[in-house]
Amino acid sequence: MKIQGKLFLWLSVFLLAMAVTYGVWSKEPVGTTALTLAFGLSVMIGFYLAFTARRVDALAQDNRDADVADEAGDVGFFSPHSWQPLSLALGGALAFMGVVFGWWLLYFSLPVLLIGLFGWVFEYYHGENRTQ
Repeated sequence: MKIQGKLFLWLSVFLLAMAVTYGVWSKEPVGTTALTLAFGLSVMIGFYLAFTARRVDALAQDNRDADVADEAGDVGFFSPHSWQPLSLALGGALAFMGVVFGWWLLYFSLPVLLIGLFGWVFEYYHGENRTQ
């Protein structure tokens, strides 16, 4: 995690330099604000990763002589049969179309989003997959 923290901190230095350069040359406040906010977010992420790296054992990516197989293992559990991401994608698409075509479309997208969200969170609490 040390290398990720360093990458984000170097990215924040670059973003700060670009924010100052862009602000001086363009005199346009929106782009300067966006670059400044990106700088702040990059500093927060970099500081968190650097702060956490001191408390965690060294990972394989921190070792220059490490092999790819050193980080092998389970990444996590991913449901192979879930239909809930489709519901969330449809609800999200309807919500973003509501921004374009009219806010009334949000009345139709919100129930689809909530059904997808609750279904995804609780899909292993009921039905045939309850014991997994």
